[in-house]
Amino acid sequence: MGLIVDVFPARSDNYGYLAHDEATGRTAAIDAPEAAPIRRALEARGWTLSDILITHHHVDHVEAIAELKAAFGVRVTGPRAEADKIEGLDVLVGDGDQVEVGETRFDVIATPGHTLGHIVYHDPIGRHLFSADALFSLGVGRMFEGTPGPMWDGIKRLRALPDDTLVYCGHEYTQSNARFALSIDPDNKALRQRADVVDALRNGGRPTIPFELGEDKRANPFMRADAPELARHFGLEGADPADVFAAIRKGKDTF
Repeated sequence: MGLIVDVFPARSDNYGYLAHDEATGRTAAIDAPEAAPIRRALEARGWTLSDILITHHHVDHVEAIAELKAAFGVRVTGPRAEADKIEGLDVLVGDGDQVEVGETRFDVIATPGHTLGHIVYHDPIGRHLFSADALFSLGVGRMFEGTPGPMWDGIKRLRALPDDTLVYCGHEYTQSNARFALSIDPDNKALRQRADVVDALRNGGRPTIPFELGEDKRANPFMRADAPELARHFGLEGADPADVFAAIRKGKDTF
């Protein structure tokens, strides 16, 4: 018995996820981007929604809360630090807390930056990480509310998780992230190989999600802000890695 994850598209470039605990049948939607795709996925699987786990307050992650709560009577868990910005939360959690969906336990990890209260959900037994907009395949979310230091600290915490962790992020941005990454880290063999695989997947109409965290550790420049070659690229030799992270984020913002 374990966790089954169903992956499906939502909105224009979001991903929706259903996390189904096999032992109990409880099923959580990870974020609530759009009701109709979530309903279709539930029907296709024959599952009943019991929970929604919210990562942050942006509308493309919370818009369907009210409709799904009315339809299924679900329990909605979300970030305590953003409770004033998200309607319909029943359970408030923060860094270090645990959330149970049936027999599956998720560790809550704070990842501020994209939003100040952004959290992610990590299943350490099954090796699943629902990272929303804190960590993308070959990228990270825009730093809308936070500052580079805490955002880099959050990324380092995710980087410390096991390499075989499967990451389920909020959006399909991998191809554009790969193009930027190659522009600043062109000699990275792991990145070049990953970019080729990504192109093949997208050209075939297939998703790049989930991805293995270990691959991203080697290829994602945002996870390598303490690598000397990236510091050299930005003329920041000897600088604090948080400053290099900030330079990478600024570079992607204007790429």
